[in-house]
Amino acid sequence: MRNIAIKRVDHSRRSVLAIGTDYPRGHALAAHDHRRAQFLFAVNGAMNVETDDGEWTVLPSNAVMIPAGVVHAVTMDGVSTRSLYIEPSAVPWFPVRCRVVAVSPLLRELLVAAVDMDVELNVEDDFSAHGRETAVVQLILHELRDLAPLPVELPLPRHPGLRALCTRYLAGPSIHDSPARWAGRLHISERTLHRLLISETGMSASSWMQRACILHALPKLSAGVSVTSVASELGYSTPAAFAAMCTRVSGAPPSSYRARVTTPTPG
Repeated sequence: MRNIAIKRVDHSRRSVLAIGTDYPRGHALAAHDHRRAQFLFAVNGAMNVETDDGEWTVLPSNAVMIPAGVVHAVTMDGVSTRSLYIEPSAVPWFPVRCRVVAVSPLLRELLVAAVDMDVELNVEDDFSAHGRETAVVQLILHELRDLAPLPVELPLPRHPGLRALCTRYLAGPSIHDSPARWAGRLHISERTLHRLLISETGMSASSWMQRACILHALPKLSAGVSVTSVASELGYSTPAAFAAMCTRVSGAPPSSYRARVTTPTPG
């Protein structure tokens, strides 16, 4: 199924529904939730997913696992998606928080095949029947179960003042900002700021800011923007300094993310 809203087919007795959707650049989905668990895959383009707990950057060839009932907003940057909407009873092992995962070439092709299947929405799907469609769905669920999370989550604090600062920083991160400036804005000591951030996000202020810079940079790098341009936008004096921070925080150099640009699967 393609370019159809899940609410139009959610009544189906099928345990797994696959929908392909094309979004224009800059498209934003307001906060919403689904009765089913969602596996949201970006064939091309980048996405940013936000919940009350944090933000996740989803690059091409990655996907985000969104538990049933979790309110989330999604910002798209020229994205074509392949989504699975799964009855919670079919995936009792599904994560309880959002999780970004890498999509293997096999899983990618299975998702494309699932979207292109001719689905009869009024047919019971108990995975006991034989046939290609059932085999594809069973293999997809098998592949999903063992996916490991990628380090692209940025936890958000619930403290109103601190969350407002974090949200503002995410809109335009810069290494020239500092924990001391944040503490001043909240009228607390820098030590108190560090304790507050650690208690609410598990990260120190400097670590949180560095992660925010990385997550801001990844979609740009993936889209082909030069390392020099991204480093300059974030305030780094040299591309090498940015590359060193990127490697330390994300575990990979900026060049590896630029290499992840993909071409949409035809059809």
